[in-house]
Amino acid sequence: MDWLLYENELKKKGYQYICGVDEAGRGPLAGEVYAAAVILKPDEIIEGVNDSKKLSEKKREKLFDTIIEKVLAYGIASASVEEIETMNILQATMLAMKRAIENLPVKADYAIIDGNKTPELSIPCHSIIKGDAKSMSIASASILAKVSRDRKMKEYALQYPQYGFDKHKGYGTKVHVEALKQYGVCEIHRLSFLKKILPE
Repeated sequence: MDWLLYENELKKKGYQYICGVDEAGRGPLAGEVYAAAVILKPDEIIEGVNDSKKLSEKKREKLFDTIIEKVLAYGIASASVEEIETMNILQATMLAMKRAIENLPVKADYAIIDGNKTPELSIPCHSIIKGDAKSMSIASASILAKVSRDRKMKEYALQYPQYGFDKHKGYGTKVHVEALKQYGVCEIHRLSFLKKILPE
């Protein structure tokens, strides 16, 4: 499989700084949604990089440091629980992606985005379904986004120990749902996601 197929096709069209973009945390019941953007160095293949969902937490943590060391540029950003609640999760995800691209220290001239939607950007872009399994830059971005979000959820676990955020990272596991029923919601819960779980 050619991990750089999309990047190289765009380079042939004259684009130089192509960023791969992915998000983490659209589905959880708590916490921000994160996104990352990555511009690789020319012809760069980072050993071990894969779709973040296919890697163990330990492997992702290790790769996080390798990626930020080896790539030409990266940007990481998030959209808050308040933004998720105000504008909906899709729009908040697009906002986080846009911020991640804007956080790149090297200005991208094209963006390839995981999924089937693209944010409104000042540069050309297109989406790739399952892009994190097809493109080295998107796969790298998926790892940065996922690890950044997981680290944040571990911080929340210290603040709100009763929910077990360090284990489930805010996803709607049985343990999390039980804790919600026992303790109610905390400040980082997405209330619109809880309507089916908590009737009141």
